[in-house]
Amino acid sequence: MGSQIIFLGTAGDLSVASRQLRSSGGIVLQIDDLQFHIDPGPGVLNKAKEYGVNLRATTAILVSHNHLNHCNDLNALIEAMTLSGLDKKGVLILNRTVAEGDDKNQPYLTKYHQSLVEKIIILEKTKKVAIDVVEIHALSAEHTDPETVGFKFFCPRFILSYTSDTKYNRQLVEELQGSDILILNTPYPTGKAEGLNLDMESAIKIIEKVKPRLVILTHFGPEVIRNDPLVEAREIQKKTQVQTIAAKDGSTINPEDYSAKSPQHRLSSFYNPKK
Repeated sequence: MGSQIIFLGTAGDLSVASRQLRSSGGIVLQIDDLQFHIDPGPGVLNKAKEYGVNLRATTAILVSHNHLNHCNDLNALIEAMTLSGLDKKGVLILNRTVAEGDDKNQPYLTKYHQSLVEKIIILEKTKKVAIDVVEIHALSAEHTDPETVGFKFFCPRFILSYTSDTKYNRQLVEELQGSDILILNTPYPTGKAEGLNLDMESAIKIIEKVKPRLVILTHFGPEVIRNDPLVEAREIQKKTQVQTIAAKDGSTINPEDYSAKSPQHRLSSFYNPKK
């Protein structure tokens, strides 16, 4: 078996998702017989069915932060993965606020759904975990949820990094070094960044410093959609000379086409779902 990245949604905020200008079911990373589901926002079940993703095959669910468009369907995905608990399985890799809440927010993960999975891991910035042959590092995202993390996947044949929602910061850029593929959440066009998020100008700064083999833009706000993400991607590619793709709902990409094909050292697995 090979590898695939499948986008079940590319909506950058709830103004886009609520009008279904783009869907928000998250990103699925398949590596041989492992399946990782990243940031399951609203619409996971419908979009998985539409794009041919078997949610029962999910090995691990990863949630970067506690915003509804990133974690709303976490519990529904657990139900689908475990047959409503009849088959206790899977790993949850969550930031702390999704799992435990904070002084302003209830946890999105219910106590009942905690009992349906085999293992729950709270992943904090700069920490790491391994599942079978894949090592996952938490990236230093900087967002309105202070516990937000990105994810860097060290896979046997490539390294893929997903920034999640974040502003530009030097620590993040340092941690992204060595990535073959960057998935950047870019809700804003150049010069229009609001809050702790990337605009296209910030994306260019990251790409120029990291120099990956492929950049995939996603998580588009309404102004980027009006401008056409494809146009934004072409402009970034022209400026950085790095192949840049604007994801669409349902996009499927083979990450092995962009592998550096160099040996990578891995941690021994902390968790093996086959055992």
